[in-house]
Amino acid sequence: MILLIIFIGSSAVPLVNQVARNRNNTATPVVASSPVPIPSPQNRAALTKQAQGFELVLEREPDNLTALQGLVEVRLEQGQLQEAMPPLERLATLAPNQPDYAILLGQAREHFGDPDGALAAYESVLKTYPGYLKALQGIVALKLQQESPEWAIGLLEATLQTAPQANEARPGSIDVASVQMLLGRVFEYQERYTEAIAVYDQVSAKNKTDFRPVWAKADILREQEQTDGARTLYARALTLAPPRYRDRIKQLMEALDQPATETQSSEAKSTETATEAAQETATDSENEAD
Repeated sequence: MILLIIFIGSSAVPLVNQVARNRNNTATPVVASSPVPIPSPQNRAALTKQAQGFELVLEREPDNLTALQGLVEVRLEQGQLQEAMPPLERLATLAPNQPDYAILLGQAREHFGDPDGALAAYESVLKTYPGYLKALQGIVALKLQQESPEWAIGLLEATLQTAPQANEARPGSIDVASVQMLLGRVFEYQERYTEAIAVYDQVSAKNKTDFRPVWAKADILREQEQTDGARTLYARALTLAPPRYRDRIKQLMEALDQPATETQSSEAKSTETATEAAQETATDSENEAD
């Protein structure tokens, strides 16, 4: 969705692993910041005119979804994030069948320092779409920032317990493997590596061609300095992964032979890229809800 891309950049994945990397820092982690460049004077004038046009429509038709979305997009392109909030909140209320509006609202509220409001937005999605991955990711990221990993684990485990019934009522509504991958990442955050590996093994047992748990296990072995085991798993992940992840996996394999001081940046990029990869198979089921 254009709105999500405008607000948080190229990925809609909440930065669970950024929280993990920042947990020992004194600075408060920020979930999302606007990547929107400063518009030129000509663009500013055009955007102002567009905003005025949408506002005129909304004066006549306050619930016009097209105008509301257009106004939100223009405000975000202008860098006026606060001004985007009222139409965005209206969008989320009027279009519950398009859960990404509520997801964006949750991320925006978090951006402005309202974690309770963000949580409410994500939970509103789960009431209609249990197991909606972006909502789960948003809640998990919030709870990790608040140092409440057990809360996050409880949510994910409860989601997995209800998945059979939910998927029977609405096939494909909960992507079990992707929820398991998210649970494994939370275990990694807590350095509960044995439990994380057990979860990844469950994913692999159900789908031996899924590269995500193989990659995740390789990362754990690398963290534990089990170089040979990590190299074997990276090689296997390389044969299973889609083309867009193969270069990254190759870099990680090569980094295994480098001194620790030279691999720190590679490790940081690995968790970020692997987290994106963890959502690889979730897109189709979520698009059905949009």
